[in-house]
Amino acid sequence: MKVMLTGCGFIGRNIAYALSDNNIEAVILDNAGDIENYSLPGCYFYKCDITNLDDVSKILDEHKDIEVVIHSAMISAVAQSVKHPLEFYSQNVVGSLTFVHLLKDKGIKKIIFASSASVYDDVPGFMVTERSPLKPRSPFGRSKYIFEMMMRDFCNAYDMKCISLRFFNPVGIDHFFKSRTHSLPMKTGSNLLEILIKILNNEEKSFVINGDDWLTRDGTCIRDYIHITDLAMANVKAALNFDTAFEKAGAEYTNYLSLNVGSGVDVTVKEFLIAFENITGEKINTIIGPRRIGDIGGSYANIQLAKKTIDWEPKLRVEDAIIDRCALEY
Repeated sequence: MKVMLTGCGFIGRNIAYALSDNNIEAVILDNAGDIENYSLPGCYFYKCDITNLDDVSKILDEHKDIEVVIHSAMISAVAQSVKHPLEFYSQNVVGSLTFVHLLKDKGIKKIIFASSASVYDDVPGFMVTERSPLKPRSPFGRSKYIFEMMMRDFCNAYDMKCISLRFFNPVGIDHFFKSRTHSLPMKTGSNLLEILIKILNNEEKSFVINGDDWLTRDGTCIRDYIHITDLAMANVKAALNFDTAFEKAGAEYTNYLSLNVGSGVDVTVKEFLIAFENITGEKINTIIGPRRIGDIGGSYANIQLAKKTIDWEPKLRVEDAIIDRCALEY
């Protein structure tokens, strides 16, 4: 099997590892750094912007046996999207639309889209299923929502199929990085764990908790922190089980399917902080700050549909993510 993967940042890099580990050939596109010099068994790396249709078209012509495209080349970060909405809509919506239009013209009909839990509304109890109300609160979340809606329309009109994987909060690094004979330059995400690492390294002075007056068990936001290696494996499972996923989902899912990709465990910010302090043996200085624009009180995943349709479930815990990440530093 051969797939195309767009984006080779924090998430894309880990998806590349998972594809390689499972003997799936991958054509990987990214427009940053010296990606053309990267090496991973079964992977072909190209420095290419997905909006450069001439270059993408040539690559697709070189690899006519591509069966599935995993589209993750989007910019992320809720807070940044509030400050720079034009950039987010331009790349995440307009750029992605241009790219998928080319895929349609090239006859590629199977898309896996890296969506986000940011599309969901705040719900009682905080656990969301794929049927929970959608109400993104930031330009980042809205860009994901808009693209999901566009893909529904494409699938209905152009005989395409799409699985949107709604990622929750990825943390950690490649779980197997110590044992790899081939590895890519390390890329870490922009998330709670990385902020705590910076404080431990004296790069930041304090950890700001954005509100302690949320209606949760300790007043801080509830999130679903998923190990990046588990998240990456969900993409592999979606690719391998693409066709049968729709059959298993039920008669109403003929060409478009959304799946939650999270740990299925709700963790407050304070609970994550305590886990980090217990593992590192260090006390983190904290400050209570205001709520951030675009935040919701809580959200964690019901992952039963992903288990049913693509035979995926997470294997690692929040503590594993913290241990793996700290092992890189200390």
